[in-house]
Amino acid sequence: MKFTVLSLFPGILRGFFNDSIMAKAVQRGLVDYELVNIRDYAYDKHRVCDDAPYGGGAGMVLKPEPLARCLDSVAASGKRVVFPTPSGRPFTQAVAADLAREEELVFICGRYEGIDQRIIDLYVDDEVSIGDYVISSGEISTLVMVDAIYRLLDGVITRESLEEESFTQPLLEYPHYTRPEDFRGLRVPQILLGGHHAHIEDWRLKKRVEKTLTMRPDLLEGEGIDEEIRRMRDAMRGTSEG
Repeated sequence: MKFTVLSLFPGILRGFFNDSIMAKAVQRGLVDYELVNIRDYAYDKHRVCDDAPYGGGAGMVLKPEPLARCLDSVAASGKRVVFPTPSGRPFTQAVAADLAREEELVFICGRYEGIDQRIIDLYVDDEVSIGDYVISSGEISTLVMVDAIYRLLDGVITRESLEEESFTQPLLEYPHYTRPEDFRGLRVPQILLGGHHAHIEDWRLKKRVEKTLTMRPDLLEGEGIDEEIRRMRDAMRGTSEG
């Protein structure tokens, strides 16, 4: 997969692609990327990329001309274009999985009050929000999405790791422990030390349901929940109510 990211500040993004698991994915040819500076497509003397909004109001808006030239330079019209924005649909694991099926994604990193609506009308396929809050940097929200997407690609991390993560089944992840066995008086649960894999799997599933019921009970509602998980949920609710 290739990630093409359009930004006024590509330096914010560069380190992410050059370190850790992403760097290994790039080296192995699983991921390709291109960082494009929007300012390179502003042709006035000062390379201005923003202007005051029509109708008045606070802040500035990214101008359509530089963005359109930038998008055309990467042939965005034939690719899936994503614009991270607080007014978009929620970004979920399911959305990440959907985007991970694409051969290439083009991200527009917004700034200030946002981008001219005509760019959205002409180029953008997905307006996506990483949460119900506002941040200053479209680069950061883009990296959140890229990180969630690329790790789903075949060969980046093991299938086993993906299957046990939060938001599968749908459940949050179980707690993890490593050495030492005793840390400040808190001991690793005995069941994890016994080596009985079936018992460990049962314990982990119970802990996943327990944590989801506490932190995100909404995930345990609706259709499509495994019958065993449903029974655990109802038993735990009964114990809590009693």
